[in-house]
Amino acid sequence: MSVPARAYLSIGEVLSKLRGDFPDVTISKIRFLETEGLIDPARTPSGYRKFTNVDVERLRYVLGAQRDQYLPLKVIKDHLEALDRGLQPPDLSGGPRVPRLAAVDSVIAPEAFNESSDLRLSRDELLESSGITDAQLKELETYGLVAIRGRHYDNDALTISRVVAAMAPFGIEPRHLRSFKSAADREVGLVEQVITPLMRQKGTESKDRALEVQRELASLSIRLHAALVKMGLNRIR
Repeated sequence: MSVPARAYLSIGEVLSKLRGDFPDVTISKIRFLETEGLIDPARTPSGYRKFTNVDVERLRYVLGAQRDQYLPLKVIKDHLEALDRGLQPPDLSGGPRVPRLAAVDSVIAPEAFNESSDLRLSRDELLESSGITDAQLKELETYGLVAIRGRHYDNDALTISRVVAAMAPFGIEPRHLRSFKSAADREVGLVEQVITPLMRQKGTESKDRALEVQRELASLSIRLHAALVKMGLNRIR
């Protein structure tokens, strides 16, 4: 028996249902998740998407797993496939998680690469907040690890400086960290190769997709880097 017409929802109606719990969700995000195969809404003869309540709940699962558990789309897709097969995927409602940067297996969510910060620190404020010395900051700037933006330092500069301060007691100095910068530059270059063709296409949807791909690849690169470091450390035990 066919589904009654109003049993279907438009993409705008789906967005309205999700916005309460996920205020950052956009139509472009929903389209991206469809492109990646996490949802598969029906289509009208003229090509418009027709969503069901099942599609909406599926989207809630995906968005919640990304936001609360920092899971990459590949893992979430595996969970959804398990559900589709009548299996029970891992529980997503567990207790407190280890902070993202405190564990080797941690994952930085794609959305984190789109976060902006209004933090603006003077040089003295950066030194006081991070715990590094002026000499260390000069070295970080010399090696391109920290850069001033206009007349202030931003949240990235503070994060990097704090990590350097934490490494210092182990005898690690800014000059030892140049390889980290080189590796990061190569990763950025690889992501840029992937998204450049999308950025060159006309239309806002192509640019939105390029940004989604950029965030996802950035998150995956962090996961890969952590896994490779862990593998290397296991060899020297």
